[in-house]
Amino acid sequence: MRRPKGIKTRKAVVKRVKITGTGKILRGRPGRRHLATSKNAKRRRRLSSIASVDKTDYKRILDSMPFR
Repeated sequence: MRRPKGIKTRKAVVKRVKITGTGKILRGRPGRRHLATSKNAKRRRRLSSIASVDKTDYKRILDSMPFR
């Protein structure tokens, strides 16, 4: 009989978010990858900054990263 593997970290989540020392979760903004020429400069600058994840998503993200 095979042993159970246990809890796994979702690597896709780990690559997309960063947890700060104070416990906030930061993410990149969507919409920056392609078709940038049709977006104005102000919008591109805003998309380049990082944003914090909404409080309602904290539990879901932290459950996906059990070993942080």
